Amino acid sequence: MICETQPQVVTIEKVFVNVNPQSTLLLGQARGAAICAAVAEGLVVHEYAALRIKQAVVGFGRADKRQVQLMVQRLLSLTQVPASDAADALACAICHAHSSSLSIALKSKTQTASRARSGSARRAWTSHVQGAE
Repeated sequence: MICETQPQVVTIEKVFVNVNPQSTLLLGQARGAAICAAVAEGLVVHEYAALRIKQAVVGFGRADKRQVQLMVQRLLSLTQVPASDAADALACAICHAHSSSLSIALKSKTQTASRARSGSARRAWTSHVQGAE
């Protein structure tokens, strides 16, 4: 599937402890296989907690599956409500898109502010040193 779709990045939901230990074990094995396949192809894997994914997509970290499905449909202008598993995967991708664009914006603003501070600090120091002469 990776060769066919050629993704640039992989996002995956973090493991949570399920009521059924057998289900948790199987989920962990499936996640491990998916992560190994992605890393083998040289892809970076980003993990997000379910609460964070729901917060990014629905605006509420405790949203139910139906709310996630409906918001994914609206956000992506889909003609039909996606199946639950498909909606979860798309929600994870949407979360990453929001997180990475926010991260880029914050990094850019931080660098700009840092440059501005260092420039004004340099000017203040230069002015102070020149005034002392």
